Amino acid sequence: MPADKKPEGQRPDGERIAKVIARAGICSRRDAEKLILEGRVKLDGVLVTSPALNVTPNNVVQVDEKPLAEPESARLWRYHKPSGLVTTHKDEKGRPTVFANLPKLLGRVVSVGRLDFNSEGLLLLTNDGDIARRLEIPAAGWTRIYRARLFGKVTQADLDKLATGITIDGVKYGPIVADLERSKGMYSWATVSLKEGKNREVKRVMERLGLKVARLIRTAYGPFQLGQLPEGQVEEIPARLWREKLGIGRKKRADRD
Repeated sequence: MPADKKPEGQRPDGERIAKVIARAGICSRRDAEKLILEGRVKLDGVLVTSPALNVTPNNVVQVDEKPLAEPESARLWRYHKPSGLVTTHKDEKGRPTVFANLPKLLGRVVSVGRLDFNSEGLLLLTNDGDIARRLEIPAAGWTRIYRARLFGKVTQADLDKLATGITIDGVKYGPIVADLERSKGMYSWATVSLKEGKNREVKRVMERLGLKVARLIRTAYGPFQLGQLPEGQVEEIPARLWREKLGIGRKKRADRD
């Protein structure tokens, strides 16, 4: 019987098999689904033909005939992303990526959201996709804080127009709190706080005000701060700190829902 055919009475306990493969550090969840469709995954010695299958810790999952390693405990890091890196594992344009520039000892990690190619600052990294989703979904309500260097004439009254939200080309952006720090000539610095974090959000709303973002630095993501972390450096956040912020107990990764 193929492994994706459940015997009568079997309950859908456990987790999706692709998720378990990704957690073991083999590849991403999407790539794990491709491995399954390529016939390279077995469950308890039986070929898996569909990703729509749940497994439990009692099952033995094999990829290319090799059993999965035990999942590592969930971890979270702060990374000071430099400008000029793409937040992706592979870039079709051949540009340098965040993940190619990380220390190899981190193993396979994913980012919590993204920063644009020319954006800098705090990027959270984790080896647990569930943690990443908890942090990045809009419902979590985490505030992202940026420092933006703006080119163009601007006043605090101009920035206050963003406080009630704005719609650009059919895309609705939520309330943004922007405080003017200082201005000199055509250049200004402003602190920008938002909760949605849509693609190129800060740059697009500033363009609507007639401003160009010359530099964008993320300084905080929820309770996590960039602080004095040097550019290009990675620092692990103690588990007790981020677990408390996310309301997660001290269960092992394999035991969590």
